[in-house]
Amino acid sequence: MADVTVFGAGIFGLSVAWCCAQRGARVRVIDPHGPGAGASGGLVGALAPHVPEQWNDKKAFQFDSLIMAQAFWDGVARVSGRDPGYARLGRLQPVADAAALEMARARAESAAALWQGRAQWQVRPRGDFGAWAPETPSGWLIADSLSARLHPRMACAALVAAIGEKGGVVAREGAAEGHVVWATGVAGLEEINAARPRAFGNAVKGQAALLRLDRRDCPQIFADGVHVVPHADGTTAVGSTSERAFDDATGTDAQLDAVLARAEGAVPALAGAAVINRWAGLRPRSRSRAPVLGAHPLHEGEFIANGGFKIGFGMAPKVGAVMADLVLGGHDAIPQGFRPEASF
Repeated sequence: MADVTVFGAGIFGLSVAWCCAQRGARVRVIDPHGPGAGASGGLVGALAPHVPEQWNDKKAFQFDSLIMAQAFWDGVARVSGRDPGYARLGRLQPVADAAALEMARARAESAAALWQGRAQWQVRPRGDFGAWAPETPSGWLIADSLSARLHPRMACAALVAAIGEKGGVVAREGAAEGHVVWATGVAGLEEINAARPRAFGNAVKGQAALLRLDRRDCPQIFADGVHVVPHADGTTAVGSTSERAFDDATGTDAQLDAVLARAEGAVPALAGAAVINRWAGLRPRSRSRAPVLGAHPLHEGEFIANGGFKIGFGMAPKVGAVMADLVLGGHDAIPQGFRPEASF
């Protein structure tokens, strides 16, 4: 008999199950498509903060989660014996012009206060970063030490193994037992949409690619709207598109080619690297653009953890923790803007 049943084996579902298992609960995760079959089976894995200004509950929650990530993923690796590909190596961003340079320096001052001395936002010359540095019209780069990377597929596999080591089960079918958490991504948003007169959330298609390029000890780069993320396995991910309209949910096309071209233009070190994988999938975006956590709006007495969109992996450590607190202990620490009613 399970104490907690989680429907959905993406990053939110697996993280909730893991945090519940760590507290001694018997957990069962059910997903007919298998672990990481949706957006969580992507390629990019950029765990990066929002800019340190106009502070709000979402940015504070994300900051806490990024700070928690090292201990979270170290624990998963230790119990599972598998590497999730996590490393907090920071991020580089080009500074376009004098106005952007002034703003970047102002944000450095904000980060000094808001990030509690636990991470830095610096403005540094491009020459400090050698051949890996992106092009920057001003000659300056933003370098933050809060950003981290992980390999989405390695991370999901490590979570599945860790849950199993704690006596949990990840299966393709099964009945609900105990407390129930719905972490079913796009399908879960569509279920709520069908029952409400106004859209609760929607799918946003993303396309990404994997390159044969080993820069595993280098920081990630965000330039010209593109993430470039070196992975622990010696590959480098590039992504992604954000498509509200699409005909083929899992097909790649010229839009990905354009992303790759922008990436190579922004990061000269990518030149000549072979593309070894192309991926497309649907990411769950709530109306509020924040994760949706708390009481499920349709299933009385049950819970929801959805809406990770582009920041699901970065939010996962704290999402897992607050949902385990709520489900197992009735302790509700969910920000108001994350509750389902924020998306109605």
